[in-house]
Amino acid sequence: MISSKSTSFLIMASAVFLAGCAGTPVQPPANDPQTLRVNVFRSATNIPIYMAEEMGAFTKRNLRIDLQFTPNSTEQRAGLAAGRSDIVHTAADNAVAMVEVAKVDAVIVSGGDSGLLELFVRPEIKSLSDVRGKAMVVDAPNTAYALVARKMLKNAGLIDGRDYRLLPIGGTESRVNAFTQSPDNAVGMLNPPWTFIAASQGARSFGKVKDLFGPYQGISTIVMRPWAQANQGALERYLAAYIEGCRLTVDPANREQVIAVLRKRLNLTADVASRSYAGLIEPGYGLSRDCRLDMAGFRNALALRAEIEGQWGGVAPAPDRYLDLGYFERAMPFVAR
Repeated sequence: MISSKSTSFLIMASAVFLAGCAGTPVQPPANDPQTLRVNVFRSATNIPIYMAEEMGAFTKRNLRIDLQFTPNSTEQRAGLAAGRSDIVHTAADNAVAMVEVAKVDAVIVSGGDSGLLELFVRPEIKSLSDVRGKAMVVDAPNTAYALVARKMLKNAGLIDGRDYRLLPIGGTESRVNAFTQSPDNAVGMLNPPWTFIAASQGARSFGKVKDLFGPYQGISTIVMRPWAQANQGALERYLAAYIEGCRLTVDPANREQVIAVLRKRLNLTADVASRSYAGLIEPGYGLSRDCRLDMAGFRNALALRAEIEGQWGGVAPAPDRYLDLGYFERAMPFVAR
């Protein structure tokens, strides 16, 4: 027989438990010191990281960021898989390629932006048919932004390997330089600040991908799944700082500071930095809100891989296999702390 004292205790314990379920605040991850190796392309799309560094968002979370710059996505993907970096910011499709082609356990843990992509051509190219017999400069031929560019040319009736060839030369900065190195390097996908630098050299835009193709998930945060599981607290602190950097970037009160940071970090003129800033805050083109993953954009990226690479028998799979957004959601309550 249960005594009245025991019954009172059980009722009180149940009430505490239920109250806890309803309103107990989630505890933040332990704030232990940790150095994270973060691998990126040299681009304006790193601005959430730059702003988080400038405003102390990593420091207050006891994180030190070892920022690595990659020449191309092939090295970036290999470095992540081999443990030479902990976190990479790169196109979401690179994670898909790691899982499906390299057969490694990579996972996307947050979004970032649309890639801010535009299809650029050399000055003498008047229509995409003028690309026949020439080269498209790409990072890697079978991933991410190259697939978008190949789709744009396919829509114009041009097929790679038949009407033009693919020339892998690395990241966007290298592709801009390639335009000036040979008239054969006729077309490529660019993003800020390199779009404005290419334009200053006479190259022309054939339009933004968001207008030509629709939503696209570009820069995303990618890690190896076993590393994420072993470093959950550090990853969630990192994402909280990254989200904070994203919010700092799009806050109109910080406009001049963001432009100054872009100038300093990328050695830009005031004009190019200002125009890059305008692109970064443009809805549907620049940073997503809180650097969240754009699910419609990611589904489009998967459909593009299915169409252009013929993967999965041409039918895109559900996105769940490549995502674990729980780290992002757990980080959200601690963004302002």
